Amino acid sequence: MRVVLRLMACAGLLIAASAAAQAPALSGDIIADLERLQQALRQGEHERVGERARAQARRFEGGNATDRWASALYRQLAAGAEANTGRHEAAADQLHLARQVQEAPQEQRDRWLREEARMRLAAGQRERGVKLLSDWLQQHDGEPAERWRLAHALAKLKRWEEAAQWVERALADDADPGERRQALAVAVFQRAGRGQEALANLEDSLNAQAEPAAWRRAAALAQGIGEAQRAAAIWEAGWRLGVLSGEADLRQRIELHLAAGTPARAAEYLKAALDDEALPDTLANRRLLARAWEESRDRKRALEAWRAVAQRSGEGGDWQRLGLLAHAWGQDELAQEAMQQAQRRGVEIDPRWLSTR
Repeated sequence: MRVVLRLMACAGLLIAASAAAQAPALSGDIIADLERLQQALRQGEHERVGERARAQARRFEGGNATDRWASALYRQLAAGAEANTGRHEAAADQLHLARQVQEAPQEQRDRWLREEARMRLAAGQRERGVKLLSDWLQQHDGEPAERWRLAHALAKLKRWEEAAQWVERALADDADPGERRQALAVAVFQRAGRGQEALANLEDSLNAQAEPAAWRRAAALAQGIGEAQRAAAIWEAGWRLGVLSGEADLRQRIELHLAAGTPARAAEYLKAALDDEALPDTLANRRLLARAWEESRDRKRALEAWRAVAQRSGEGGDWQRLGLLAHAWGQDELAQEAMQQAQRRGVEIDPRWLSTR
C-alpha cells in the first residue's frame, strides 16, 4: 500500500512539473486529462484509469518530443493503476517504459528508477529489483529505509556480505531502527561471519522493555562466537531486570556461569534455588550442583555433593567419580570407600583401589 501511495503522489508531482523548463510543454487538454485520471485513480477507478492511461501512452509514444513526454506521464498513471490492483510486475514494466523517454527530466527518470525497483521487489523479482535499487543508491544518498530495503532483498538472495554492507550504511543514519530491522541486522551480520558486530548491534537494543527472546538470542549469539563470559553477563542483566524468569531461564543462568568460568557463582545460585524450591530437587540438578562445586575447587562442598548424588542415584559411575575426585584431593579413605561402593554396583575397579594404602 505504501508503494501505491508513493506512485500516486509521484504522479501528482509529475503533472505539476509538466510545465517545467527542462520538459517539453504539454497542451492544456493533455494536462486536464492527466489530472482527471489522477483524480479517478484516487477514487479507486483503477481498471478504467489503467486502460485509458495505457491507451494514451501507446497513442503518444511514437510522436514528437511533447508526445513522448506525455506518453511517459500516462505510463506513470498506468503504473499507479496496476500497483493498486496488486499487479506489481505490470506496474514495474510501465515505469521501465517511462524511464526510456529521453524527453523526461533526469530527476523524474531517477524517481521512476526508484519506484520500478520497489515494484520489482514487491513482485518477487529480487535480482532485478536489487540491481535497480543499487543503481539508484549509487547516485543518491536516499533515506535509511531504502538501504534497509536493499539489505533485506540481498539477504533474501543470501548475498550476505553485500547485505551487511548496506546494513552498516542504514544503521549509520538510523538512530532507532526498531525491532524488525535490528533482527535483520543481527541475522545478516551473523551470516556474513561478523558475529561481533551482530552481537554489538543486538546488545544496543536490550533493555527492560525488550522481549525475552531478544535477550536469549543475544546470549546464544555471544556463546556461539566463543564469548561465554559475555553470554553470562547478558543473561545476568536480563535476569536482574526481570525480563528473564522462571525455571528454564534460571537453569540457563546457572549453566552459562559454568560455561563462563564462574562455577562458584553457578553453585551458589543453584544451591539457593534448590533451598527455595525455585528449581526441583531432582537428581539432575543435584549432579549439576556437585559439578559446579567441583569446578569451583570447593573441595569440601564438592565431595559432600558427589556423595549425596551417589547415595541418591545408587549408580556405580557416581561412586567411581566420587572416588577419583577424593583421591585427587588426598582423601584416600573416602576414595577407597567410594571405589568399593562402585565395585559392588558392577563397575570394574583396579584392585589397588580396594586395598589399604
